[in-house]
Amino acid sequence: MEKIKERVTHYGLYVTAMLKWLAVGALVGGVGGFVGAAFHLGVGYATQLRTGHPWVLYLLPLGGVVIVGLYKLCRLEGAGTNAVIESVHFGKKVPTLLVPLIFVATVITHLCGGSAGREGAALQIGGGIGYRAGTLLHLGEKDLPLATLCGMSGVFAALFGTPLTATIFALEVISVGVLYYAGLLPCFTASLTGYYIALVMGVEPTRFTVAMPALEWGTLGLTALLAVGCALVSILFCRGLHITEHAAACWMKNGFVRAAVGGAVIVLATVLLGTTDYNGAGMDVIERAMTGQADSWAWLWKLAFTAVTIGCGFKGGEVVPSFFVGATFGCVFGGLLGLPPAFAAAVGLVAVFCGAVNCPIASVILSVELFGAGGMAYFAAA
Repeated sequence: MEKIKERVTHYGLYVTAMLKWLAVGALVGGVGGFVGAAFHLGVGYATQLRTGHPWVLYLLPLGGVVIVGLYKLCRLEGAGTNAVIESVHFGKKVPTLLVPLIFVATVITHLCGGSAGREGAALQIGGGIGYRAGTLLHLGEKDLPLATLCGMSGVFAALFGTPLTATIFALEVISVGVLYYAGLLPCFTASLTGYYIALVMGVEPTRFTVAMPALEWGTLGLTALLAVGCALVSILFCRGLHITEHAAACWMKNGFVRAAVGGAVIVLATVLLGTTDYNGAGMDVIERAMTGQADSWAWLWKLAFTAVTIGCGFKGGEVVPSFFVGATFGCVFGGLLGLPPAFAAAVGLVAVFCGAVNCPIASVILSVELFGAGGMAYFAAA
């Protein structure tokens, strides 16, 4: 009889833990979904305002100065995604002001025409929400990191409409080569909750319709060649960001000067090129690439614009720019190899993203959520 009671008590602990994390995941995901949807709508409105009033682009240097000033005022210079990662690994505190600060700074970047994405902000906003919710719920030191991951999953899912990818990406990007299976259920709960909250608030999920060729050895070989090219581009993308940031910091010690000069460079380049394709996130260019249309050097220009924007102190993320670079490069290079340009753009998007973030499992799942399961073998190979 005592053994039965012990077993009941033992299994009861598992049930209690599961219910606890389902509740925590749903709560954190709900808050993250609301904030993430508001962030998405804010960035979208800022982009519409800029495209409707092209003169706003000339305010980019001023926008950079404002961003640097806000971070100095809040004493959070240098704080970013690494602060969230250190919180998960070492239990360090995520600054409360990081959430509104990255929200406002990213909106300013997009409003004024800086080349950046949203997921860097999503990870920071989500991580901050998860950590703060965990402390309010009086979770222990061992539980706080998982609450932080739940927040990251919820906001990422709200922004991109990819709950499965958000779950695996949050778990995979934190510790490259290690996946904590204990986090799957709470993070997936947070992702689904954030995703549905965003849908209710009118945020449409990101989806593309691209015809996938039948699985053949010849096409698979060409896809592998395309993937090698995408690997080189992803290396150039990462190195370009790091080198530009380091060079800007060395040449211009003052953060205000660095942001102003970087903004001026972006404005000058935009005027000289005669197009605003490389300002903002560039989702419209990605959509064109998915129809087989892309300029030959669009990927390189976007890479350069993003490196200058992020390297000079503007805020945002690198995932959507990596989508842009991969899609346009894949469309051009894949077409030269003899692959259907739209299909090659889809492969390029996923492959460059994978090389840039080093998250292969999340990348394969991303391909399914964005393009359907028809070409999963090609995406997995790439």
